Amino acid sequence: MPSQKQLKWSQLKVGITVLAALTTLGVLIFLMSNTGGLFTPKILLRSYFDNASGLRVGAPVRLNGVDIGNVLTIRVVSSKARQLTPVEVTMKVSTKYHESVHKDSVTLLSTAGVLGETYIDIDSSQASGPEAQNGDELPIRDRPDLQDMMRAGQGTLQNMDALLKRMDRIIAFVEAGKGSVGKLIYDPTLYNRVADTVNEFQGLVNEISEGKGSLGKLVADETMYNKVNATIDKVNVIVDDLNAGKGTAGKFLKDPTLYNNANETIANVKQLSADINAGKGAMGKLTKDQELANKLENTVNKLSALADRLDAGEGTIGKMLRDPALYNNADQMLVESRELVKSVRENPKKYLTIHLKVF
Repeated sequence: MPSQKQLKWSQLKVGITVLAALTTLGVLIFLMSNTGGLFTPKILLRSYFDNASGLRVGAPVRLNGVDIGNVLTIRVVSSKARQLTPVEVTMKVSTKYHESVHKDSVTLLSTAGVLGETYIDIDSSQASGPEAQNGDELPIRDRPDLQDMMRAGQGTLQNMDALLKRMDRIIAFVEAGKGSVGKLIYDPTLYNRVADTVNEFQGLVNEISEGKGSLGKLVADETMYNKVNATIDKVNVIVDDLNAGKGTAGKFLKDPTLYNNANETIANVKQLSADINAGKGAMGKLTKDQELANKLENTVNKLSALADRLDAGEGTIGKMLRDPALYNNADQMLVESRELVKSVRENPKKYLTIHLKVF
C-alpha cells in the first residue's frame, strides 16, 4: 500500500504534466492564431467604417487572401470629422508583409462566402505610396451591403413579377384564341387558307414545269433562251465595236478629235466671253457701251409711242388698222372682182373684143 508521500508525489507529477500540456496547447493555439510567429514584430493600423456589422475582435486581416494579422479593437468614436465613418477598427498586422502594405492601400469589409465570417481585406493592387507605418490610417473602399443589394434587386424582382403576370395574361389570351396571334394559332380557317394557297402555288409550279403559260414558256421553251443568247451576242459585238472605235458612238468614245474640238470650242467660248466682258465687237459694245444702250432705249420708247398711236388709230396706218371703212371697201372690191372674173369666164367675148382701126 503506497504511502501518503508517494500519493502526493504522483498527484504532483500529474499536475505538472497537465500544466505542461495546457501550456504547450496554448502556445500552439497562439502561434496558429497570430500570423508571423510569436516574436515577429507587429504594427497597428486603423481604418474607419460607416458600419462594421458582422465584424468581431480577432477577425482575420488578409492581404490578397493571405492572413497577415487580426482585428484588435472595434469602437465607435464621437467626432464631427467622423460623422459618416464613426466606427474605428484597429488592426494588428505583421511587419513580415510590410513591403506589400502601403499608406494608400485600401481596406474593405469582405465576407467569406454568402454566410461566412466577415474579415478585413487589404487591397494594394492600385497602391503606389510608401510603406505603411505603425499608427497609420488606411483609407476604405465602400462595398455593397447584402441588404443594400437586396433592396436594389427588389425593384428588379417586382418588375420581373409584373412582367411575368402580363406574360401569363397574354398567354391565356392567346390560348383562348383571341387576338391576331390567338387566331393565327388556333383558328383553322387560316390553316385552311394557307393550305389552299400552298396547293395553288404547287399547281402553278407544276404548270410552269410543264411549259404552260408565259412563265412556263419562259422557263421551258428554248426559243426564249436562244433569243436572249443572240441578243447578248449582239450586245457583245456592239461593245467590241465601241471599244475598237467603230461607228459614230465608237468615235465618240475613242476618237480624240471630238475631245479636241470640244476643248477648242470651250476655249473659243471663253475667249468670246472675255471679249464681250472687255467691250470688244458688236456684242461687247452692246453690253458695255452706255451710249448704245441709251439709243436702244430711245428707239424702244419711240416704237412704244408709235404702237400706242397705231393702236389709237392715228395716221394712215392707224386708220388702216382701226377704220372699218377700209375693210368694207376692200371687201366690196373683192366681191366686185369675183363678179367681174365670173362674167369674163361666162362671156369672154364681151370683154376681150379687139377693135382695129385703120387710118
